Amino acid sequence: MCYEVASSIVDAMSTVTAPRTQSPAPARPRPRLDWRLRFGALSLIWGFSFLLIKVGTEGYAPFQVTLGRLVFGTAVLAATMAVKRERLPRGARVWGHMAVAAFFLNALPFSLFAYSELTIPSTLAGICNATSPLWGMALSLVALSEDRPTRVRFAGLGLGFLGVLTVLGAWQGFHGLDATGTAMALSASLSYPIGWIYVRRTLAGTGNSHLAMTGAQLLLATVQLAVVTPLFTSLPTHFSFVPLLAIAALGALGTGLAVLIQYGLVAEVGPTTAQMVTYFIPVIATAAGVAILGESLRWTTPVGAVIVLAGAALTQVKRKA
Repeated sequence: MCYEVASSIVDAMSTVTAPRTQSPAPARPRPRLDWRLRFGALSLIWGFSFLLIKVGTEGYAPFQVTLGRLVFGTAVLAATMAVKRERLPRGARVWGHMAVAAFFLNALPFSLFAYSELTIPSTLAGICNATSPLWGMALSLVALSEDRPTRVRFAGLGLGFLGVLTVLGAWQGFHGLDATGTAMALSASLSYPIGWIYVRRTLAGTGNSHLAMTGAQLLLATVQLAVVTPLFTSLPTHFSFVPLLAIAALGALGTGLAVLIQYGLVAEVGPTTAQMVTYFIPVIATAAGVAILGESLRWTTPVGAVIVLAGAALTQVKRKA
């Protein structure tokens, strides 16, 4: 998931107005592990996620990869909620909005990335994921009236999409790329900001903890995939161990543990610093795909990725007060 989008979701879900008579909260104990180490771990986990998706699809259908990912991720959050004695949110309205959020933030993009990697390299999927901040800014201009654009952010938007065209080799007629797979990966990155905007407009200030909200969201996404997967796939005739291990790691680490690390970083260092992980994910995804999977790399891929990340960084520049 794009970290800028994820950080905003955290802010939206956990916005609670405390009563004036409430006593100050006790000071939180200092984390045992330095935030820089957790930052690096999160970069590696999310960077390797695209490699794990590719390995998972070598043994199982894309919907099965996504369902397994959600099952293992939900199990991690459920265990954490049990330890912390967190309860799931209440109210039909909240659950209805969370079902929509689960679709756009989990079920749809996870499935699209899994299907895209049937025909495109994991390196390209990782770079497509980095376009989420670009889509987010473009959509926020229309959907969020309070998000006022600046010339710098507009320049970043244009630069970012120029980078996408560079990655795809537009002047060469997109030679050697699978159009359908690439479109799926870009659509997956578009799905995240759609979900983020929906969350901001419908779930801000619900009073529930971010852990409870995200646990419920993953649970709903799991149910959605559990309904859809049997309709489009059949049970595997045999269980491939390595792809299954990749799916387990993708869910437990890339979806469950990563969310917990993410929330801790946002709470400790703030979203501005924490979202810098966005710029490491495509680099790690590219390095992993080339070094471990032996994927080929054209010069347009790293050059275009740098342009995309520069544009994404400019779209995050806030207007000075």
